[in-house]
Amino acid sequence: MRSLKSRAMGDMVINTIMLLVCFAALYPVWYTIIVSFNNSEDTLRGGVYFLPRMFTLESYRTVFQDKSIVKAFGITIMRTVLGTVASVVFTSMVAYAFSKKHILGNKVYMIIGTITMFFGGGLIPTFILYKNIGLYDNFLVYIIPSMFNFYNMIIFMSFFRELPAGLEESAKLDGANDMMIFFKIILPLSMPVVATIALFNGVWQWNDYFTGVMYINNADLQPIQTFLYRIVASASASKAVVSLPAGISAQQVSSQSVRLATMVVTTFPIVCVYPFLQKYFVKGMLIGSIKG
Repeated sequence: MRSLKSRAMGDMVINTIMLLVCFAALYPVWYTIIVSFNNSEDTLRGGVYFLPRMFTLESYRTVFQDKSIVKAFGITIMRTVLGTVASVVFTSMVAYAFSKKHILGNKVYMIIGTITMFFGGGLIPTFILYKNIGLYDNFLVYIIPSMFNFYNMIIFMSFFRELPAGLEESAKLDGANDMMIFFKIILPLSMPVVATIALFNGVWQWNDYFTGVMYINNADLQPIQTFLYRIVASASASKAVVSLPAGISAQQVSSQSVRLATMVVTTFPIVCVYPFLQKYFVKGMLIGSIKG
């Protein structure tokens, strides 16, 4: 009886702790949402904790009336789609070559690639390199450097090595070359790992702001995350007030409410998609780890 009581007490304590941890993790997100929907002047009075006290959509109206934000969204969508497709195709092609153990220098290339996972050239040499090859202030800086990732290549390679060798042998007997075999046989059979790597890249491309901060000076090429970063940074440093569209008073919106509304708008798409695709992250870690 005591053991049952003590176990029930232990479960209660654990559940309470987990609820507190979840609350601490989720409340800042919820607070950001309710403040973005609340009247700015009313928010300054305090006391807004769980629900908007004076509901308004003016902050979101301000966000969507700003043409620069809409343009930044377009850049983010373009870099996410193009960057993901380019990375999946190029990384999978390299992985297909690495999956062939008879390739000359295979082990040497694997050692070199493994070293790059732990050591990099540094920020300043990378910046100089990008500038010298013409990637500075160029949209391609979002695409070309992210086309290959050695870790993703290992995942692809492990999956390719599990495919039956007889598939390629029979295709070669029918006159297919390596490119035909890869695009018409190997890649269609690799949709699980393709979806996994595409999700890895898509989430990273959508959330990345650092590339735009370091290598983009042209405001027309900034993605939405970089745009948001610069709004928050400049407003925090100088307490700047955003310019408001006609018909909206400073009492309805402020720089803080607009920043929070921008945060909600930029994170909403990926928050909606991620829960449905989270299983692919787990699958990606397990691909190639078990043979059967």
